[in-house]
Amino acid sequence: MASRLRLFGPTPGTVGGSAPDPDVSGKAEGERREGQAKRPEPPRREVTDLGGGSEVVHVPRFVARDKAWEWFDCLDRTIPWRRPDIRVFGRFGPQPRDMCYVADEGLTDLKYSGHQADAHSWDEFPVLKDILKAVHEALPGSYFNSVLLNRYQTGSDYVSWHADDEALYGPTPAIASVSFGCERDFVLRKKPTKSQAASGSGEAARKRRKVTAPQQQHSFLLKHGSLLVMRGHTQRDWQHSVPKRAKASSTRINLTFRHVLT
Repeated sequence: MASRLRLFGPTPGTVGGSAPDPDVSGKAEGERREGQAKRPEPPRREVTDLGGGSEVVHVPRFVARDKAWEWFDCLDRTIPWRRPDIRVFGRFGPQPRDMCYVADEGLTDLKYSGHQADAHSWDEFPVLKDILKAVHEALPGSYFNSVLLNRYQTGSDYVSWHADDEALYGPTPAIASVSFGCERDFVLRKKPTKSQAASGSGEAARKRRKVTAPQQQHSFLLKHGSLLVMRGHTQRDWQHSVPKRAKASSTRINLTFRHVLT
């Protein structure tokens, strides 16, 4: 099924209407127009309907460029980044990116690939409170109580295919991703069907499935200061990744905000 993309921009002003009152002075009219010109336009949103109740919202210019660089520098310097060992295909090795986890007190611990992340407090990093506030304002009705920070130092750092479909996020979680620094590709693919998953494993089976049943994919270029939100049944029906990119020669910092059920 083809996806549907909807563009949401600023609400246009009224066109036409009654003639202006001739008694209004030129000065008052100039002040009115000046006031209108100073109103910042809301950033454009691109909404991609993936079908089946899955949806992605992309805001390419969520944060102004200068503010985004200010936040990037602060995060790069002050976050206690670490690169833990994780288990992949039965073997432990360094995770291919730096990370840090921040969450409300008392939430369930974050565990993945044999690693348990120690949760830091929001109070340790005021910059994260500022970014969280901006995300909440951009997504009315949302409430995020945790954030996973990832730092990609080179194009060799990456995130492999996965879905955030753990029970602690609920059946239809909204996950908000804010990116700073080097732009990287973010790719979504439809999860294999049960029949595809049962058709075999290993490299030969993966190549065979790729040839016989190509998976539906969507790619987003996440630039400096952008926001991307996955919501609905996206985690149930889709997987996502940040693949290696040889041309990505500088640092990228990404924050994924989630709501952990209590």
